[in-house]
Amino acid sequence: MSTKRILLSLLAALVPAVAQAQGLSGNLVLYTSQPNTDAQQTIDAFKARNPGVNVTFVRDGTPKILAKLSAEFEAGQPQADVLLIADSVTMEGLKKEDRLLAHEKADVSAYPAGTHDPQKFWFATKLITTGIAYNTKAAFRPTSWQDLTRPEVKGQLVMPSPLTSGAALIHAATLTGTMDGGWKYYEALKDNDAVAGGGNGDVLKQVAGGQKLYGVIVDYMPIREKAKGAPIEFVFPKEGVSAVSEPVAILKTTKNPEAARAFVDFLLSKEGQELALKQGYIAAHPAVALPAGYPAREQIKVMSFDAARALADETKNKAAFADIFGQ
Repeated sequence: MSTKRILLSLLAALVPAVAQAQGLSGNLVLYTSQPNTDAQQTIDAFKARNPGVNVTFVRDGTPKILAKLSAEFEAGQPQADVLLIADSVTMEGLKKEDRLLAHEKADVSAYPAGTHDPQKFWFATKLITTGIAYNTKAAFRPTSWQDLTRPEVKGQLVMPSPLTSGAALIHAATLTGTMDGGWKYYEALKDNDAVAGGGNGDVLKQVAGGQKLYGVIVDYMPIREKAKGAPIEFVFPKEGVSAVSEPVAILKTTKNPEAARAFVDFLLSKEGQELALKQGYIAAHPAVALPAGYPAREQIKVMSFDAARALADETKNKAAFADIFGQ
């Protein structure tokens, strides 16, 4: 074979690969509750793989993102293509309303059963767990959820309210659905003069500042503050922890389904999951290491959680909490 024919054959073989790499184009709009820095890092990493796609994002807390979406749905003009928000209960609500597009070809073979929606409407990207933080000046150091009902903790516990925090609502649903006695556990916390209100940021401020010695809080906040020198420790209780999974999903009304599917695929890939690690989170992928300051993955027990049931019980759970804490 002549040199010219060899070169032509090689070029013919390369064309499909080049076409595939350059095939994705157009605009993609992401609505997310990620911090701005994390959202930009995620987009930059995706664009490195898919330079033809122009990605913009809107960032806010999950409740505000949902309010914006609701208004857009009402007007018949949803703007987002992809959602990357705090919790699977919210995604279950959108799925129930027939707002999501299934990504049936998504490769989730590396993940344990139960990590993602079985019908592939949403996919977990991280595990943000809720455990116990304590100030290092505290004489008593808890190791279990039941320890927060002990006399040593009386009047010194602060936690986010399930009425204002999605992670706290999932935490309450998980604990009351898993621990003996259900809501009696929260009654015991109230009897021990626990304070509930605000979000995880307020809990961090009070425990790190010493106004309260103990807090119920998402893992990465106290672990990061400890690394900066704050007098705070974080405990993964022996009974297990609840977790929100920051799921990603495609809206049924997306104007760029191919790019949207590629975005989901990137987040589920080893590269996308290692980005979550770089950002300081527990990646959902079981083969990805944990960030500095965390125990080994096998030492963290995540309690079972049924997002569909939590959605069905949401009003009941909020009412039960409000009744106990007088909110």
